[in-house]
Amino acid sequence: MSLVRRATTEDAVEVLRLRQVMIDSLASAPGATDWHPQSLPTLRDRLADPDGEFAAYVVDHPERPGAPAALAAGTLEYRIGRAGNPQGLIGYVFSVATDPEARRRGYARACMEELLHWFREQGAGYVMLNASADAEPLYASLGFTRDPDPSMRLHL
Repeated sequence: MSLVRRATTEDAVEVLRLRQVMIDSLASAPGATDWHPQSLPTLRDRLADPDGEFAAYVVDHPERPGAPAALAAGTLEYRIGRAGNPQGLIGYVFSVATDPEARRRGYARACMEELLHWFREQGAGYVMLNASADAEPLYASLGFTRDPDPSMRLHL
């Protein structure tokens, strides 16, 4: 039996907590959490829709039953098709995190494998993510490669 399960609406607070673990791991100091209450209703709606374009997979913490120790979350997006991806479906992984005391047990890998399986089932032509230097070996072992990134961003 797999340790990984799809996150539910009951996991929403913990999913946000693990997302904050990821955000904080990329910053020099812990970040603000005052945005969590505003994010919860939308996250709960997304978690409640198993047929939607969002999926999150978790592994429960071995010492805290019902509290996830690891998370991998992503979305499926449609773009006009092209060679190599004629259906135009693209997976985006945007949150992978493990509680610091639960690391090095394969939890993030297990969550990622389930998320990648979900992307395949949905028909994604490929999956994209941003990787920290610490996480790059995990993603490389799953088959991800570095791409030159021509991304630009506009905050609205």
